[in-house]
Amino acid sequence: MKAVESFQDRYRLVVDTGVNGHLQTFSHDVRAGLTVSPKSLPCRYFYDHEGSLLFEQISELPEYYLPRAEREILEARAPDLASRFAKRATMVELGSGSAAKTRILIEAFLHRHEALRYVPVDISRAMLEESARALLDAYPALEVLAVAGDYLEGLRYLGTEEDHPTLFVWLGSSIGNLERPDAAAFLRRLRDVMSAQDRLLIGIDLRKDRAVLERAYDDSRGVTARFNLNILARINRELGGHFDLETFQHRAVYDEEIGRIEMYLISARAQQVRLDRLDLIVAFGAGEAIHTENSYKYSLAEIEALARGGGLRIDAQWL
Repeated sequence: MKAVESFQDRYRLVVDTGVNGHLQTFSHDVRAGLTVSPKSLPCRYFYDHEGSLLFEQISELPEYYLPRAEREILEARAPDLASRFAKRATMVELGSGSAAKTRILIEAFLHRHEALRYVPVDISRAMLEESARALLDAYPALEVLAVAGDYLEGLRYLGTEEDHPTLFVWLGSSIGNLERPDAAAFLRRLRDVMSAQDRLLIGIDLRKDRAVLERAYDDSRGVTARFNLNILARINRELGGHFDLETFQHRAVYDEEIGRIEMYLISARAQQVRLDRLDLIVAFGAGEAIHTENSYKYSLAEIEALARGGGLRIDAQWL
């Protein structure tokens, strides 16, 4: 009983769009994306509970270098980062997931300041509660205020908070999912809720060899393929879809000139798929693609331009 009371005392869900609001938005976006040519689905819908678990598996794959690189940097630099805050801070994490790497930062801040308020923002309420329980069990001096929603919903909430030192954390090079102008625009919105004493720690993947990138997004075990296909499985679960996942194939290609990985689901044959809740039948030609994700990679000069475009300046940069 004590553990339950402790969790309730130190965990609060401050924003939740609710099932009905989510289904309405999901339905709208699926209809819009599958009734145009070329077809597309927003990558944020990867991350239901099943998708979040699959992404955690991706993070352990030998081909997917990014989590290891970030962990190495965090382990080396977290104490320095915590020392940049003269007093107890709040840590806000966009797209927190399981918060596995974030523990490195949490421990550094607790070691220096003894207490910490952690505000994870994630679209999966189940993942938020799961990770919060694990963190609160591990760190008695931690308080968690969770935001179940997308980034913009999180920023709307954060804009109403009282002014205090805050470290905003955005790991995993998730900014790469945004078109370059949209990435700068989002940073400007984030800058609007930051005070002069706040900082943003952001992970950004650098441009690199095509073979390295394409292996990272099309691994030998097929976990990324299952992650990509899960968006169709989610439509089946939540919208009464009748997608046969075995008739769609995962594809990831790197456009070197633009500097982005592009992910698709390819229909292996001509077919029609019914979505019961939308009262919709979607026709696919053989070889027709659904675009599901872009992941932009950056040069150092492009990172500098991104910061300027977002109204920010680079205080430190770790590779």
